[in-house]
Amino acid sequence: MQLEIRPDPAEVGRARRWARSRLAGSGIGDEEPLAETLILLVSELVTNAVVHTGCPAVLRLSLPGGTAEPSTVRLEVADTSDRAPVPRCAGDEATGGRGLALVDGLADRWGWSVEGAGKRIWCELDRCARAGGTEADHGGTEECRGAVPAASEPAYGGLAYEVV
Repeated sequence: MQLEIRPDPAEVGRARRWARSRLAGSGIGDEEPLAETLILLVSELVTNAVVHTGCPAVLRLSLPGGTAEPSTVRLEVADTSDRAPVPRCAGDEATGGRGLALVDGLADRWGWSVEGAGKRIWCELDRCARAGGTEADHGGTEECRGAVPAASEPAYGGLAYEVV
């Protein structure tokens, strides 16, 4: 399923509402930690596409069919900008520039690839049938996806990333 995104910051809210309705339809309730994590990731990736590229984008969600089995939720945002994601340091007082650092910290896997004249940024969250430990690709042991890192954890060495 996919949603066309216009290069307008108001589209971020529309993308969140659309994603929430799709989650509910797939059996992932608002009470699941995975739901809030996914909505945050939608916000970050759609904001990057809208604000930093100025191009239309397409938001895609691949959701599991049932709730009994472990499964993966995949989020993709494709845009027509050929500008690659670029690492950026965000100072303590900066009000932006941490979007991809959040994606790195919250997603089990993420990456980007060239697509036609543009690019596709994607991330995946593993949904577990029951609580248990999994190894995340970005390092460290975490509980089932959806758990937000504790405030006492390091903030990725102060690095932030922005798609430009």
